Amino acid sequence: GDLKDFLLWGGAVPCSSQMLVEYIVNRAKYHSAATIARRLVGIRRAHTSLGLIDPSKNALVKTVLRGLRRTKGMAQRQAAPVMREELLQMLINMHGTIGARDRALILLGFAAALRRSELVELDVRDLELTSEGLLVHLRRSKTDQAGQGRKVAVPYGRTSACPVKAICLWLAEADIATGAVFRGVNKAGDVSTSRLTDQSVSLIVKKYARTVGLPAERYSGHSLRAGLVTSAARAGVSLIKIQEQTGHRSVSMLTRYIRDARIFENNAAGLLL
Repeated sequence: GDLKDFLLWGGAVPCSSQMLVEYIVNRAKYHSAATIARRLVGIRRAHTSLGLIDPSKNALVKTVLRGLRRTKGMAQRQAAPVMREELLQMLINMHGTIGARDRALILLGFAAALRRSELVELDVRDLELTSEGLLVHLRRSKTDQAGQGRKVAVPYGRTSACPVKAICLWLAEADIATGAVFRGVNKAGDVSTSRLTDQSVSLIVKKYARTVGLPAERYSGHSLRAGLVTSAARAGVSLIKIQEQTGHRSVSMLTRYIRDARIFENNAAGLLL
């Protein structure tokens, strides 16, 4: 997606350092320094994978990027997590065929701590039903570019909000036996053969956030993954078990969620006032 934005702007691979500077200056009008820095990674990889010179290493490009960081900062806007209690409230507003799909998508996205790209890329063959729950086979993810794959266990739920039952009900109602798990559904309830897009996941999360009175602009597809981590941390689940579910390669990213989840615990001001 980052490379696509560069190409749509008018960029090319290979590109000169001057072209890259012009792209940075243009996009600085609309995006944060963090977003632009991330897009440079995509452009860099497009060059290095073809054995081309990396234009982002040019001194002029680095100088412009440093200036952008000073003026706009590098703080990333984090999606608000969908907490367990909020998720349960969202389920009440799901009805019909669209509701069955959205229930399955939101519950599985939360329980398996999936990225939105991982959700929409799921095929029926990636889901393995067992006596204990559902095994989700991820063929590739953001941190698994080699495509070695990873398995995520989703046990049967102890409440009516069971992600395993929700998936089974959705597949049965939509009569899906092969191909994409999550697909478009029109207002008449007709199920498409086309899989949902990454953006669709964000729009679905925002839709239900709005129905329970949450500020939709703060939520995105990542809110499901962040919600599992934050809710699990508040419930006292160990860091290792959370990492097993999310597939994070290091605990550094996890600790940020956990720090936010426990920010009021034993707070210095709270112990004094």
